[in-house]
Amino acid sequence: MPSSVPVKPLKPWFQTLDDVGPVLNWETFFGNNQPVELDIGSGRGLFLFNASIRNPGTNFVGLEIDFGEGRRAATRLMKRDLANARVIGGDANRALTEVIEPGSVAAAHVYFPDPWWKTRHHKRRIFNPAFLEMLQRVLVPNGYVHHWTDVADYFEMVQSLMDPHPGFVR
Repeated sequence: MPSSVPVKPLKPWFQTLDDVGPVLNWETFFGNNQPVELDIGSGRGLFLFNASIRNPGTNFVGLEIDFGEGRRAATRLMKRDLANARVIGGDANRALTEVIEPGSVAAAHVYFPDPWWKTRHHKRRIFNPAFLEMLQRVLVPNGYVHHWTDVADYFEMVQSLMDPHPGFVR
């Protein structure tokens, strides 16, 4: 018979979009009013971990659709008792359109997103016109978008979307 393994509670380091409620209030969520930066597609949380240690005056939130990876990142944060870092499990598109208040995020980090190599899969890429509108909605005026990729074609595609967009300046 399969044995059930209890899931270790990771709250507050890991919560789902359903856990955080219909609208996120960052001051309530973190217990302070420090600026908030998002790591969209945070994976195992290496950026969250390092950034939260280096920048204790900033709150960091990873958005991760893969709950297993999100929980792994949250475990890393919990072991160091990092009060300024959290992971929210769920779809970033939903978080950016429904849950995160407009103009409440200082920066968004999108590092090495899946390039979806095949042309027929390009529609799955996170960077698209709708995603830019979501980012613009949640960023404070003069907020930042940080994007890294090791795929030249993907970089050029993101650049071709962002450069003409009136809400972003390189």
